Amino acid sequence: MFGTNTLAGVCLAGVVGLALYSGVVAQGENGQAERPSGGSYFPVADIDFQKILKEDRAQKDQVMQEQQGLLERRYDLSDRPSDTMMSASRKPVQEGVRVKLPEGVDSWDELNDMTPEEIREKDLFPRGFMPLPHAKHETGGMVFPEEQIEAIRKAEDRNLERFDVAFDLPEHLLPEFPPPLFLTNRPDLGDVSQGKVITIKNFHELFRGVLTPVQLEGMRLLLTPFPQQQFNATHDRKVLEPSNGVACLDCHTNGHTNGAFHLNPDTRPNEARLRIETVSLRGMFNQQIHGSKRALRSVEDFTEFEQRTAYFDGDQVTAAKKGVNVLDRGGQVAAMGQMQTMFDFPPAPKLKADGDLDPAKATDQELFGQKVFRGKGRCAECHSGANFTDSLMHDLHDERFFEPREINGKYTIPTGPIKTFTLRGIKDSPPYLHDDRLMTLADTVEYFNLVLQLDLNQKEKDALVAYMKVI
Repeated sequence: MFGTNTLAGVCLAGVVGLALYSGVVAQGENGQAERPSGGSYFPVADIDFQKILKEDRAQKDQVMQEQQGLLERRYDLSDRPSDTMMSASRKPVQEGVRVKLPEGVDSWDELNDMTPEEIREKDLFPRGFMPLPHAKHETGGMVFPEEQIEAIRKAEDRNLERFDVAFDLPEHLLPEFPPPLFLTNRPDLGDVSQGKVITIKNFHELFRGVLTPVQLEGMRLLLTPFPQQQFNATHDRKVLEPSNGVACLDCHTNGHTNGAFHLNPDTRPNEARLRIETVSLRGMFNQQIHGSKRALRSVEDFTEFEQRTAYFDGDQVTAAKKGVNVLDRGGQVAAMGQMQTMFDFPPAPKLKADGDLDPAKATDQELFGQKVFRGKGRCAECHSGANFTDSLMHDLHDERFFEPREINGKYTIPTGPIKTFTLRGIKDSPPYLHDDRLMTLADTVEYFNLVLQLDLNQKEKDALVAYMKVI
């Protein structure tokens, strides 16, 4: 989409201020690219909204066709449900490896027998293992799945649909909707959402007599829309009508995730930023760092940073133009933080209190999977303890396997350190890795088997998947 042109450092129509970085990029997934360069700030300028609207609408079909073509070249996107259901039993977990092998390679075993240097030299790193771009990477911003758009439109008459881009992954590869909500203070109630999408219209009725007044206020704020880069009242927006913005739980539906994606706010230039999938808020009470790259040290820091700058691509100057939400640290931030720490993991009946499988309840395959997870698979080196995280950041250095290149507007610089996300309840949170590049649990096993050079056999791979379905 950038072709071989040099990106102009101006606010271009149709790109709306985000293609402000200069740098030569190559075409397609097979071309190498020079490192782009540019500034840190986004331009703050008046925009001809009607002109941008017309151009973005004219380009939208082509944008989505290019993204769909990329996805189909990388993955088997078919609906192949397993017998395992997600926690609310509303949706089955998808099964099977969906990443396609590179042309000329007949099996995963054949690929795993090669060295990283050989894979890089022959350009055989599976495209589905490479960074996945945003559906419109040069613009970025939050993109919501259709189920969430319709739910909020029906409940609040609020519009989360963008006119320049649409959600790109099939519904069957996303988390169940709506996800269940479990609370640390009332485990006896089970799913307190009662199978509903929690909104500003129903939260008080659902949680009256369940939450404290402070927690209720935190929930109200988490459900209140505030201005965001693409959803705001200025002409520099990507929704048809002026908008009050988005709410925290527009992405983190019911304290979990609906699969909405955007770009990380921490990286410059824009084409080097990472696609970021919405992660679950479940189990935040035991997580010590927050944010994929930022490693913020408290839920309160994370909450305040999201509202002040991350909502605006990490640029406080743009935030000042579009309506930054300056929260009171001692009151509003504290209430929002407290509510987020109430979101519990889903029940895992086969786990004991210490995180071990109960031999009386687990199958032989699941027990074997636990052994591989803690041994040959090396999973527990990072995903340790009863919460399956070490609260640290790690760098997989998967750039050992491929040359940098431009992919649909995304420049594939090395990813660098990423926080260890918890694996508790992981079957509820597809797709996987920070940027959605892995569609199924089986894909994650193949990815780590190759990148960490584990030499797992098929029995061990299948056991790992079976184990992750019950933790």
